[in-house]
Amino acid sequence: MVSCILALGSNLGERAGTLQAAVTSLAATEGIELVRLSDTAVTKPVGGPEGQPDFLNLVLRIETTLAPRQLLAACQQIEAAHHRTREVRWGPRTLDIDVITYGEETSSDPVLTLPHPRAAERGFVLLPWSWMEPDAMLSGIPVASLAAAATDTPGIVRAEAGA
Repeated sequence: MVSCILALGSNLGERAGTLQAAVTSLAATEGIELVRLSDTAVTKPVGGPEGQPDFLNLVLRIETTLAPRQLLAACQQIEAAHHRTREVRWGPRTLDIDVITYGEETSSDPVLTLPHPRAAERGFVLLPWSWMEPDAMLSGIPVASLAAAATDTPGIVRAEAGA
């Protein structure tokens, strides 16, 4: 089993329900075991078109027997089941699932770069991850320190229950 971090986000439709359904689907996927789940964060969109609704974001730690590309495919199948479209880069979406880490593996493969190439600068990933695992490290740097330095961290709040 390989320990991995996944980041989930949604800013269209019934965001909280979509995230919960995605977590349930991931946990039910053969070869994936849910280990830990962060609190949900309310975040402003980073990049993409102006005027998007706020996101709900969360982070999971999983253990998996799936190979990296198999894990990515499983995540993309769950996104598709929630009507994810890829029309506008960083545009609004019903569901986004990113593979942030796959054990200690590093890869520059353009299909699945590991660790995720922008994870170290995204407060919407780093802050929920640091809530879940205060001592977590990403590429040898404390996740909490990376979260504190991320430009989008100010204004990120924990979602109210049922948000």
